[in-house]
Amino acid sequence: MSHSTVSYLWREPHAARDFSTGVSLHSHTSQSRETLDFIADMSRDIPAIQGLIQWAEDRCMRYSGMKPDYLRSFWTPPLKPRQAFELERDQIQNSLQIPGLVSISDHDDISAPMMLRAIDSARHIPVSTEWSVPYANESAVRHAKPTAFHLGVHNIPSATAAEWIVRLNAFTEMPVATRPANLLGDLLEELDSTPGVLIIFNHPLWDLYRIGADAHEVLVNDFLVKHGQFMHALELNGLRTWKENQGVHNLARQWNQIVISGGDRHGIEPNANVNLTHATTFTEFVQEVKKQRISNVLFMPQYKHPWKHRILQSTLDAIRNYPNFPEGSQRWDERVYAPNRNGELRKLSELWAGGEEGGKAPIYLSAILSAVRLLGRAPVSGGLRLAWNDSSQMRAALTQQDA
Repeated sequence: MSHSTVSYLWREPHAARDFSTGVSLHSHTSQSRETLDFIADMSRDIPAIQGLIQWAEDRCMRYSGMKPDYLRSFWTPPLKPRQAFELERDQIQNSLQIPGLVSISDHDDISAPMMLRAIDSARHIPVSTEWSVPYANESAVRHAKPTAFHLGVHNIPSATAAEWIVRLNAFTEMPVATRPANLLGDLLEELDSTPGVLIIFNHPLWDLYRIGADAHEVLVNDFLVKHGQFMHALELNGLRTWKENQGVHNLARQWNQIVISGGDRHGIEPNANVNLTHATTFTEFVQEVKKQRISNVLFMPQYKHPWKHRILQSTLDAIRNYPNFPEGSQRWDERVYAPNRNGELRKLSELWAGGEEGGKAPIYLSAILSAVRLLGRAPVSGGLRLAWNDSSQMRAALTQQDA
């Protein structure tokens, strides 16, 4: 019988007392390629920034002859694999006073866990990834617009991990219209039958590709009809809203699924939720979830803060400079990549090095960064925190959870 619980550390400070281990799932490192869609998202969510971004794009076109290519450009999170591992492990050990297990899942990449397994303190870290799965329901004409789902694939056997990531990425790059009809199901069935592998439907209700909430929900349910038997849990995401996570909780009940944590950390704030378990190894934890159908989710205090404010802070983490970090990740423009005039992806620091700005960010781009950074400073930050306070959603979610 399936059994999952959700608790909140600020209401239950001793929630971890009867458990053996805390588990951090779904976090990202400098090995993960992240889209620049957050720029467009911020312009929609913060009207004061919208005009400034439009002005900057116009200036970019005027001086370089190129519009910013958000589709091909990407950024990488600031934390190197070891930093990310230690951040997640230490939060569990220091805040909950129990040992911590960490599963890092970069987008379509396993470099971080493979590198970490060479470190003594992380030699048992699972090989995991966040797999991008393009998806469309061609039989539903009204909702044929494609999207993509993100699946957390955790604890891939290290002996076959390199082969698996090649196969998964080949599927991702394959056009939906031309791929074999049963290929996705075959891959999921094979992963499901592999001992120790855990498959999680990450942030299932997040309309990440903005096809429309109704169309997205149609595709989610279509996916679960066809492939739900291979999903071991639905994720309550530490960077999504109270309302959306409550919807995921309801979706899980509808499909007789359990919910599980997934912090989705990209910056330097540790995951806002973890799992509590009686297992002492990650493989034992997988069995607890996959076979016994047990999951105990604990939300950490940072999740209580207003969602928009936390998204802003995560954005600020991406565009800060970190002088004490390892070489190559200290400056924000060393962590952002964009195509040059020949279409080749280069670090921004290389694109404008020696140019008219003397190796510094162009003035129009500096203006955007200054405006965004201003939002993170007091007293502006405090004012936004109050304006963006979603405590009513929090109370509603807690009440529904108690019911």
